[in-house]
Amino acid sequence: MTASSRDESIGEQVRDLWRETRNRLLASPRFQRWAAGFPLTRRLAARRARELFDLVAGFVYSQILLAVVRFDLVSILAEEAPTAPGLAARLDLTEAAARCLLEAAAALRIAEPRRQGRFALGPLGAVLAGNPAIAAMIAHHDMFYADLADPVALLRGTRKETALARFWPYATGEAPAQLSAAAVAAYGALMAASQPLIAGDILDAYPCHRHRVLLDIGGGEGAFVIAAAARAPALRLILFDLPAVAARARRRFAAAGLEGRALTYGGDFLRDELPAGADLVTLVRVLHDHDDASVLRLLLAVRRALSPGARLLVAEPMAGVAGVEPVAAYFHFYLLAMGRGRPRPPAALAALLESAGFRGVRRLPTRRPLLVGALLAEAQ
Repeated sequence: MTASSRDESIGEQVRDLWRETRNRLLASPRFQRWAAGFPLTRRLAARRARELFDLVAGFVYSQILLAVVRFDLVSILAEEAPTAPGLAARLDLTEAAARCLLEAAAALRIAEPRRQGRFALGPLGAVLAGNPAIAAMIAHHDMFYADLADPVALLRGTRKETALARFWPYATGEAPAQLSAAAVAAYGALMAASQPLIAGDILDAYPCHRHRVLLDIGGGEGAFVIAAAARAPALRLILFDLPAVAARARRRFAAAGLEGRALTYGGDFLRDELPAGADLVTLVRVLHDHDDASVLRLLLAVRRALSPGARLLVAEPMAGVAGVEPVAAYFHFYLLAMGRGRPRPPAALAALLESAGFRGVRRLPTRRPLLVGALLAEAQ
């Protein structure tokens, strides 16, 4: 053992000892009571209590959000600032139920009370009003909630079928390239609605105007490609996805005036060769849907399609990033219910990229790392 590794080992032992001591104190009711009253620890104890309460009550918050979306409460608050009786008449609720909804929404800062018993948008409600994609995701979570009704069964794999597996049929199907237009319509629409939420952050992190040809793999209905087209008018565009999904993208490109500029290819990126000629490939929210073997197979296919020096941009929520730890908790269970994949730390993604023949892997800072992180790599 070298001196540096020995010092590191001692440091880990000291940290483990401190953590064990800390946990014994935090588990002690006597210490909890003392910390809640002592001036120097009172605020920290209150914050810890709030964090624990949020963990316990989080399922209630999610259902309040779902009610807000189903009643379209954000739009109502924005247009008229209703009272509880007024909202009750509009939504066919009792006055008590309407007041319950408004006051719960205010507690979550979606609404806020105003004069004369009225409620208007709160700060988080204003964010929801400006981002329809968030409402689409909240409505989609109805299926996720059903899958999480018995988390033990989900973890043990005793549930034979989940709502998310049905919603994302390519995740568990043996022949995803044969999926029909009807089978991909629902998830294609959700991807199209939610992609603009992160497309701007990705393109801010890595401007694509310096490239000639962009190939977006697994690009859904083309929302990211359309955003890139607006940022780089000279950029040629290619989208590759399952045949039924690519057909939907083709129609969106035509509606956006990109019919002659954006090409679409249909196929299965785990089985079929990818189009050649791009000097920038993007994988936006793709890799975390797959296990390591599938990710490596896809990255090898991307490397074969690229000339040395071309770039690959991977953009998706990432685990193990300081400050955005809840992302891992969310996606671990979402992808478990979906049927495959896992959120990965940047280092794990970098190792897969290097195994596939990419070099110079580096993280790019994004505006909202909670929503999306980015890695850039160069084909060797």
